[in-house]
Amino acid sequence: MRSGIQNKMCWSRALLTGWVLLLVQLLCFEAVPISMDKTKVQEPEKKIEEPPPSVDTGLHYDRYLREVIDFLEKDQHFREKLHNTDMEDIKQGKLAKELDFVSHHVRTKLDELKRQEVNRLRTLIKAKQDLEGGNDIAVDHQALLKQFEYLNHMNPHTFEVEDLDRLIKSATKDLENFDKERHEDFKKYEMMKEHDRREHLKALDDNERKKEEEHYEDMRKKHADHPKVNHPGSQNQLKEVWEEADGLDPEDFDPKTFFNLHDTNGDGFFDEQELEALFTKELEKIYDPTNEEDDMVEMEEERLRMREHVMNEVDSNKDRLVSLDEFLVATKKKEFLEPDSWETLEQNQAYTDEEMREFEEHLAVEQMERLKTQKVEPPPEVHVQENAIPEMHAFDTQLHPEQEAQPQGHQPAPQDPQYTPQEHYEQHQDLAQQGLPQTHQDLPPGHQEAAQGQHHLP
Repeated sequence: MRSGIQNKMCWSRALLTGWVLLLVQLLCFEAVPISMDKTKVQEPEKKIEEPPPSVDTGLHYDRYLREVIDFLEKDQHFREKLHNTDMEDIKQGKLAKELDFVSHHVRTKLDELKRQEVNRLRTLIKAKQDLEGGNDIAVDHQALLKQFEYLNHMNPHTFEVEDLDRLIKSATKDLENFDKERHEDFKKYEMMKEHDRREHLKALDDNERKKEEEHYEDMRKKHADHPKVNHPGSQNQLKEVWEEADGLDPEDFDPKTFFNLHDTNGDGFFDEQELEALFTKELEKIYDPTNEEDDMVEMEEERLRMREHVMNEVDSNKDRLVSLDEFLVATKKKEFLEPDSWETLEQNQAYTDEEMREFEEHLAVEQMERLKTQKVEPPPEVHVQENAIPEMHAFDTQLHPEQEAQPQGHQPAPQDPQYTPQEHYEQHQDLAQQGLPQTHQDLPPGHQEAAQGQHHLP
């Protein structure tokens, strides 16, 4: 059987997405040794096995998820049950019921982890309210905690069977939607970048506008002028890695040896991170962080596109992992030997004209709403007699929500010239990674009213 360290790796981001490999990793034997031509490939030295680094799932509750997993792995009873539980039983919550039988020490630690997570969420909710200028409004934490479905908010003190069941189901669902959400965020980033460019052009005179448009076209052409990009996962692409990254003769390319060299954790599978590492050479052909014309946010989107394409082509059982057998089967296909050309991002605009139009209309509505909230009625006339000091009204010293969120100085709004689309994208990502909805409209159905009608807890 696999060692305890390899069992623990089953809970990484890739394994969580399908839960199938959770069992495969636990129940299968060690990967079959891969034959290598020792005259051409130097056998790596054997090293003492060390625990693999923690894999960030990308979920806003990643730390909580991994800490729960770490402690459950320490309970012998839970580990034994895991060996005998199939995928469907896990999805139906049967594994979660085994929580009743774990040791007192583990249950106590899980209780503590849950209390810490609830406190973290409450702190984030309060911080978001402060940024929005709601300092005088009490927060109904119970109502707002409902949006976080991965824990039972009605019992904030102890970790129960329902909490484990919710965590498993939420992680599975959220990770399956993770890439989709990344694509949507990237689309918004690209539209904001184009919107800001158009707004900037409007502020220029005819001569400056012409120069700016010429510069924009020059940058586009310069970015598109790069070496040919190999089709991800094709023989040509892998041979290039074999030659340039591995330092081996492309004439000696062997799929089994290649798989062994790049299965960095030695678990017999290519996970998403190991696959993405194979595309670094291709991405370096297109993107250079020192070049004005190259956008590193776009580079990560290209990396995601490449990985998704290979997974769709090679991952036959859709468990988000590529086994050795799946890899070898793929290397025998026509698509591997004679692939089509790969169309990069500059050949595939992230949004349609209709989506751009709707996006700008939405921004215009947001701007109007922002102006309405900033409007302040002038103070009533005050007749001052001789040296009397006129009365100060409350609104004279009150900051608006936008001002309260900027105590250390002005933070430019999306319309400001110095505000870049990447800064807007990163601010949005920071809040999203913390698990907080950006507006009341981002809350799940039924919670918008709760957020707007916050009241004192009894």
